[in-house]
Amino acid sequence: MERQPAAETAKGGDLVLLVIEDDPTGIFTAPEPPEGTGTRLRIRTARNLTEAERLLTDDIHCILVDLALPGTGDSDELAPLKDVLRLAPRHAVLALAAEGDAERAAAAVRVGAQDYLFRDELDGRLLSRAIRYAVERKRADIAHRQLTESRLRAQENARLERGLLPTPLLQGSELSFAAHYRPGRSRALLGGDFYDTVRTPDGTVHAMIGDVCGHGPDEAALGVELRIAWRALTLAGLCGDRLLSTLQQVLEHERESEEIFATLCTVDITPDGRRAGLCLAGHPSPLVTRRGRAAQLLPYEEGGPALGLLPRARWPRRQVELGGSWSLMMYTDGLIEGRIGPGAKQRLGQEGMVEVINRQLAEGLSGDDLLEAAVARARELNGGELTDDVAVLLLGRDGAQQPARAART
Repeated sequence: MERQPAAETAKGGDLVLLVIEDDPTGIFTAPEPPEGTGTRLRIRTARNLTEAERLLTDDIHCILVDLALPGTGDSDELAPLKDVLRLAPRHAVLALAAEGDAERAAAAVRVGAQDYLFRDELDGRLLSRAIRYAVERKRADIAHRQLTESRLRAQENARLERGLLPTPLLQGSELSFAAHYRPGRSRALLGGDFYDTVRTPDGTVHAMIGDVCGHGPDEAALGVELRIAWRALTLAGLCGDRLLSTLQQVLEHERESEEIFATLCTVDITPDGRRAGLCLAGHPSPLVTRRGRAAQLLPYEEGGPALGLLPRARWPRRQVELGGSWSLMMYTDGLIEGRIGPGAKQRLGQEGMVEVINRQLAEGLSGDDLLEAAVARARELNGGELTDDVAVLLLGRDGAQQPARAART
């Protein structure tokens, strides 16, 4: 178990020094700090590493290692010091050397000691100052290392999360695509919401959007698993009830508790782009806009339950006529659960979202601009940042939107 050194060395407080040296008398004589400093030096001595490990308690501020300490048969003359550094990785360590051994003293600093002292030059003021300096330098080294490790982990996590976001497979399709994704977790790139779009060899375009309950990294990981499973099953030819039943099995095997569930909306658009099959698993219904008509919600009365709620549930597939020119917006409930004013109890809801979209369409917005404006308006009405994950997916036909890359904020 890793020991923690003394947390604070207050100015004028006692200093506790563990000295490891091969003194035949067993007594290390250290000069006392000058009078008037209010500092008292308390010394514990050990003649070998076994004794040092027994004496190394949490109140030790610093360890002073005699470089003349005999090794254990190792040809490395710094082996005892290295053993101490391994034994006490979070303690400040000083090297004690003879005056003519400056080269070995400098080498001790290179391998990890905070500083070195010459035995013949020791006085109370120098020793007290060296201990305090070593303690503060060790703290700074640890803080710097922790910060560096944290940055590296954040960079690795960011690269991993970016790699887990979907790349739409729509090559050969006339449909345009846009997406907006914003996780609710601070500094995260990935949340429990997930979406994907693929075109199968027969020309059918399949799209889905989903939401795992919860907001942590476990939920984000489960969302990625469900998205990848959906893509694989879709490319294998499954759709509708068969696909959702299989996804529910994946969810049941991968979730950490039986309380975890996921909502899902799937759409499969025929190769001519005029019709679609719609399946809802406890998820909000998509919004469709046809040329010359206001946006409206697709029928949602025949949806099934969220995945993971009922063991033998069914999800009927409903046929929807889209027409020749249209745009279809799929979204998660993070977009519609915000309030409609600071301090208000009423939520935006699906009908409120339809009103927002219709106003933006009247202003001529489309594609990424439409999605960005919709999310911005939801935040504005909420009086601040939306707390839940938000994912929005927009597909269009006949130039309703220009093809665009997925957007994240």
